[in-house]
Amino acid sequence: MSVHSSVHMQLEKLLEEFAMQVTFSPGQLVVIGCSTSEIEGKRIGSAGGMEVAESLFTPLQTFAKKQDIHLVFQGCEHINRALTMERETAKAYGLEPVSVIPVQKAGGSMSAYAYTHFKDPVVVEYVQAHGGIDIGQTLIGMNLKPVAVPIRTSVKQIGEAIVTLATTRPKLIGGERAIYKKLLDIKGIGTNEKDC
Repeated sequence: MSVHSSVHMQLEKLLEEFAMQVTFSPGQLVVIGCSTSEIEGKRIGSAGGMEVAESLFTPLQTFAKKQDIHLVFQGCEHINRALTMERETAKAYGLEPVSVIPVQKAGGSMSAYAYTHFKDPVVVEYVQAHGGIDIGQTLIGMNLKPVAVPIRTSVKQIGEAIVTLATTRPKLIGGERAIYKKLLDIKGIGTNEKDC
């Protein structure tokens, strides 16, 4: 089995387990950070490969279509981890495009591959995604909504790269008297000023 088909299979299994644990709402954003160098067992940013990016892109797109979500691909530090996405997604979220095109040596192979294979790509500076997949410790946390919640799967690596998954949840506020789960009948709860 070739390295690329092995990577493809590892990712498919990871995505299957991700989908079993997280229910995404239609149209949500999932950020993908990926070091193809780390997948190949090299230092991040040193030996990226478009062939590896190609082997990952199709299963990611299939996953996005099945889950009815939008993928955003985080670039490397040389473009300040800006994100490649479809223009219609950027418009739907009110995100302003920036003037950069990710390439292999400034943006990274995965982001560059996505840019050349999206229908109408743009790059934006920052998102607050609802979930994410970090392949190779690319530090996607800056592009996740607070509060991030780690997701564990049986797949710990893609190729040689460590993989981390996350979903997010709304912040819990209000302290010990607050209620976080919806009640069937909340009449009278917290409506009296003396209760507060």
